[in-house]
Amino acid sequence: MPFNPHTPEDVRQMLAAIGATDIEQLFDEIPATLRIKGLDGVPEALSEMEIGRLMTQRAARDGRPLVFIGAGAYEHHIPAAVWAITTRGEFYSAYTPYQAEASQGTLQLIYEYQTMIASLTGMAVSNASLYDGGSAVAEAALMAVRAHRKSKSQRILVPTSVHPNYRKVALATAGNQGVRFEEVPYVRESGRVNVEALAKYAGEDVTAVVIQQPNFFGVLEDVDALTDWAHANGIMVIASVNPTALAILKPPGEWGEQGADIVVGDCQPLGVPLSSGGPYAGFLTTRMDYVRQMPGRIVGRTLDVTGKPGFTLTLQAREQHIRRGKATSNICTNQGLLVTAATIYMSLLGPEGLERVALAAHRRTNDLVQAAEKLPGVRVAFNAPRFHESVLLLDRPVAPVLKQLGERGIVGGYDLSPHYPELGQALLICATETKTAADIDRYVTALGDSLRAVARAA
Repeated sequence: MPFNPHTPEDVRQMLAAIGATDIEQLFDEIPATLRIKGLDGVPEALSEMEIGRLMTQRAARDGRPLVFIGAGAYEHHIPAAVWAITTRGEFYSAYTPYQAEASQGTLQLIYEYQTMIASLTGMAVSNASLYDGGSAVAEAALMAVRAHRKSKSQRILVPTSVHPNYRKVALATAGNQGVRFEEVPYVRESGRVNVEALAKYAGEDVTAVVIQQPNFFGVLEDVDALTDWAHANGIMVIASVNPTALAILKPPGEWGEQGADIVVGDCQPLGVPLSSGGPYAGFLTTRMDYVRQMPGRIVGRTLDVTGKPGFTLTLQAREQHIRRGKATSNICTNQGLLVTAATIYMSLLGPEGLERVALAAHRRTNDLVQAAEKLPGVRVAFNAPRFHESVLLLDRPVAPVLKQLGERGIVGGYDLSPHYPELGQALLICATETKTAADIDRYVTALGDSLRAVARAA
């Protein structure tokens, strides 16, 4: 926990320097009627040793389970140097970099982040982050409406194979701004969207289509065919991608003949721990044609009056982020600390290291699936290629199976039944480079035991 170095004498001297008699005087402009006298139910203060023990006990309640869940947030190995550097005071407590003369370090880091993300996605320009992958899809939809001047419909096609939470966030964020999200079904056998599913929209006024790669099932979409179909029908393409997968897959900037128009995703796989669901950071890249329509900040490299290189926020005034309805976006901050971690992570691993991570995760998932589908009552849902997630179909309810796995210290996957009832009892599982052969054996053994336990209890 942070150490507060101020002694009572330090406090007395600081108060004397500003002419205050005590700390309470600092808040005397707050009317007495608005100030509470105490906090009911709050225990007496603990000593440093006591609070340290309490927090250790609370943290231990979570345990250290073996994790085989993905569904948009992934357990990757994070080199120790990533957060050792990220939590240095220069980054950890830095204010937003509006004053370039005082923020060169932060600005340079963000510039390097933008360069790496643009390179990874194969696009021309990147912003300086959004909140997460879901909000990035929402912002991309709003951006497409602004950028696609020939389209008046504000219709966005979203396959049901896109992350369910991303779809919910997009609807909550942009649905009340006139944007219409229309669902496109996936093919049951493959778990992917084909051009035939989009055929009924040919020739209609549609603003954009969202293509997730890999999709929520871990399945690889036929991105070239989908992108070319969209562009042939005057529809913009929004790509939602896993950045780790881009180390071995074709970047969205090269999809089809023209590439995607807007690319979004979540930085969480790039050095950001799971953290019980956040905070994370979203990224957004695009063509230079649409740079003026990008939400969030953009950092540029320039020369100062002496000819030395420097960095500054560019293309957008500060007011662009706070003008409510007139702003490109109302995002008034970026997830700077998470961007710092992602930048350091990518710098340490480099292209080769990121590729090794992706390939290892893919191999581990294949090993996991091959072992799991040998169990009675388990089969693989889809016949299409995948990355590091896969859907298993069980012959009994998923929820009690996951509960049994949890009692064995294993987070066994994500129950798809509430989101995709048409699949029946469907379980999304994931493996990354952090899983060993012994981990996979333990999971498969526990899964078999859990399936039998649920069958006996039925």
